[in-house]
Amino acid sequence: MDALATPARRRLGRAAVLALAVTLAAAACTSGGGGSADTAVRSGAPAQGAIDINARAADLVRDGGEVRFPLYQWITQWNPFQVDGRYGDAVEIMRALEPNLFTTDEAGAFKPSPDYLVDAKVTSTSPQVVTYKLNPKAKWSDGKPLSYLDFKADWEASNGKKDGYNIADSSGYELISAVEQGADPAEVKVTFADTYADWQNLFRPLIPAAGIATADDFNKGWVEKIPITAGALKIGTADKTAQTITLVPDPAWWGAKPKAEKITFRVMSQSATTQSFLNNEIDSATAGTATAYGQLKDAKDTVIRSASPWDEVHISFGGGGPLEDLKVRQALGKALDRNSLIKIANNGVPVEFKPLGNHIFMPNQTGYQDNSGEWARFDVPAAKKLLDEAGWKESGSGQPRTRDGKPLTLHWVVNEATTQAQLDLATAAQAMWLAAGVKVELDKVPSNDFFTKYVNPGKFDIASWRNTDSFPLSTSLLNFRLPQGDNVFGNYSKLGTEEIDGLLKKAAGTIDPVEAAKFYNQADAKIWELGHTVELYQRPTVLATRKGLANYGAFGLASLDYAKVGWEK
Repeated sequence: MDALATPARRRLGRAAVLALAVTLAAAACTSGGGGSADTAVRSGAPAQGAIDINARAADLVRDGGEVRFPLYQWITQWNPFQVDGRYGDAVEIMRALEPNLFTTDEAGAFKPSPDYLVDAKVTSTSPQVVTYKLNPKAKWSDGKPLSYLDFKADWEASNGKKDGYNIADSSGYELISAVEQGADPAEVKVTFADTYADWQNLFRPLIPAAGIATADDFNKGWVEKIPITAGALKIGTADKTAQTITLVPDPAWWGAKPKAEKITFRVMSQSATTQSFLNNEIDSATAGTATAYGQLKDAKDTVIRSASPWDEVHISFGGGGPLEDLKVRQALGKALDRNSLIKIANNGVPVEFKPLGNHIFMPNQTGYQDNSGEWARFDVPAAKKLLDEAGWKESGSGQPRTRDGKPLTLHWVVNEATTQAQLDLATAAQAMWLAAGVKVELDKVPSNDFFTKYVNPGKFDIASWRNTDSFPLSTSLLNFRLPQGDNVFGNYSKLGTEEIDGLLKKAAGTIDPVEAAKFYNQADAKIWELGHTVELYQRPTVLATRKGLANYGAFGLASLDYAKVGWEK
């Protein structure tokens, strides 16, 4: 997560990575063409490709050794299906500890993991039926084999029909009508009531039925602990006092042995990673700010890696107080000079930040189009007109508008770990809004509270964070769907419409990607009009890694396999 753009992972998808705008979200992958650490030019500006991870075959990576990574907040909730379990690094780590049935390659295409699946495919289209053939060697840490019971429990917990289950996202799960055993105990049949194109993103990771049997288990049983695992790695230590977590090989693992003897994560602020890397305390650090890049690009035994992931920086508006009024939110969007804000964030960084005109597609994804239209066009007179229509009267230059004697004052909740570049961006936005008659105050809050106490419960007028890894496209529903009672899913602004929900659901049920893209873009245009979020730019990954670190770096759209991370021989 980034400090202003703290990553939300949203994802398991807009896995949902919550991240700060300049902070690196830990992306991930196992294959692709990364450059060699020996041949990379340290001082040259990195090229933005699909993937850059120093990919190395297993026989070229030595067994043993420790790899050390930063972690931007202590992980409290480990259940990735629970509403508070969407933090990006937590989801990434969980996919190393629990069955990650599918990985993604550098093009974002799903590939079944042979450690868990012999096969998985659509075996009927009317209705849609997906048949999974499980690897018979795959077992949970309690000794039970993976089975249809785990798929069924995950579906029933996540489809939104069980009281008390505070789920993060029901997308896809709510469309399933049945989960049954197939021809034998190693076969699972999942039947859908409606067509769902992104079925490969479900049950990812798979969570054991034994760990979510009750709502209490689901919501509290994964707090500060992971009761059952089934991955190449397991938790070695989790020291909350020292703010460190270690992953170690699980001796019960049936697949290829992990390369590193230990992977250590240590909680630190994004701004602290540069010096920690230079002090040889961690083996990777974000180089996505001018200051960090300047200090890291020529450091000894350092390689700068860069790629274009699903990673966006935005400014979100809340839906309370003056912002309940659509015209006020639309005015805020029109009062921003996005190009100037982006230049502030981009200053001194070696890759270009380009304006983002879509909430769902990244510019390097097929189907992308700029739907921002008039809603992100810098037009102060139009912003003032909207505020006039909303009843907020001018009070003179440099003064906030008033209505019924009250000033138009909003609060921007800022993570205290926000970098100076992002604070400069926020300060510039303040001045732009004040020019239209809106006073915005910056309220700094502790890093560990930013999401849990402010963003997640929607206690903000304005906030900025990064959403990362939000593909496949159907996961976008999580971020924009109408809340249900106290469950906001990933829509922390709590703003939405039935029309947007309908378009996103229709897109998710459309197998033809060209037709699906039309519905996604129609929904995106409505999201812009709603004044929900002002997209700023796609955030390139710019990362410093220790020379010789293999199978780690800038992953783009690919997924990370911690078991393959290690040191070159």
